[in-house]
Amino acid sequence: MCEERECCSQKKKERSLQEYKDLIHRLNRIEGQVRGIKGMVERDAYCTDILVQVAAVNAALNSFNRRLLENHIKTCVINDIKEGKEETVEELLTTLQKLMK
Repeated sequence: MCEERECCSQKKKERSLQEYKDLIHRLNRIEGQVRGIKGMVERDAYCTDILVQVAAVNAALNSFNRRLLENHIKTCVINDIKEGKEETVEELLTTLQKLMK
């Protein structure tokens, strides 16, 4: 989904089939949850009910981020450090700062 945007690196990551399926499955569930929230708004659902569902989506996105970060550290970061690419540590620290806002 990355186009010509500043936030995206031109780097690529080959994922195992299992990692790919897991990430896509999680994103599909999150997408369905967001569509459900949209439907709740369209049906004039009670605010608290919508907020509870939004909290569930936030939790699902946080879980997705944790899984992606774990995979990134175990593969990309470790491999780059082994290859002497110490700038990867700075990149990871910058990413963590963005995630912790």
